[in-house]
Order: sequence, then structure tokens, then C-alpha cells
Amino acid sequence: MGFGSFNSPQEPGPISDINVTPMVDIMLVLLIIFIISAPLFTHALQLDLPNASSKQVEEPVKPVKIAIDAKGLFYWQDKVVTKEVLMQHMAEAAKTEPQPELQLSADKSTRYEIIADIMSAAQEHGLSKLGFVTNPKPVKQK
Repeated sequence: MGFGSFNSPQEPGPISDINVTPMVDIMLVLLIIFIISAPLFTHALQLDLPNASSKQVEEPVKPVKIAIDAKGLFYWQDKVVTKEVLMQHMAEAAKTEPQPELQLSADKSTRYEIIADIMSAAQEHGLSKLGFVTNPKPVKQK
């Protein structure tokens, strides 16, 4: 601590300040020591790592689109087909590996019985991946 008489004549008394110069000097010395010694702390290990092989990632199978319009017509990949031909296509799709996903889209006026028949036919042929395609609700503008 330093004592001095820098006070004005109105405020007599000693000045007590903390002298930080020695602390800054010590910190700078420690910083230089750590900068010099840091490369010595890192050392490399020689490891003989094992080789690993991974299975090649399979490309995703394109989904099969089945559609039913308001008139009751069936579509396989956007082509009009009869119900018998649709069943044949399902049987062929069930034999492929990996099995494709069926994406079923139907007009909102289509009877549920027709949709249920298509779903049960897909299950009978062994197709387990079935998705329904809908239109999202429009967002109301404020």
C-alpha cells in the first residue's frame, strides 16, 4: 500500500490504494511460461487402429402411387388401370425387395368401402407400408 499526500488541503489523511503492478507482472510471466510449455504437453500416440467395413447405404425405393378418383377409376403411377390389373401390380410390388411404400390418394367423395378393399388387398399381398395422401388445409391470411 502506498501512502501519499496527494490529497487536497480540505481532505487530510493517507491514501490507501492497491498497487496491481506486481500482480500484472506475475500474470504476464505465467502467461509466457504457459505459451512456451503448451506444445510440450501435447504428445501423439502411435495406434494401430482396426479397419472397419460398412454396408453400402441402399437407395430409397420410390413409392408407388395409387389413386382413386370421384368416378371410381383406379390409377397406378398415374395410369388408369382396372381393379384386376391393380391387384396384379400389387402382387408384383410385393415380390420386390425392399418393398415400396404404397401412397393411397382418394377423392373425398370416394366410398370408404373401396378404400378398405384396396387396403385389405395390399395386406393380402404382403405390402405393409401404406400411406395416405391428403391436401393440407390452406393457411388463413390475416
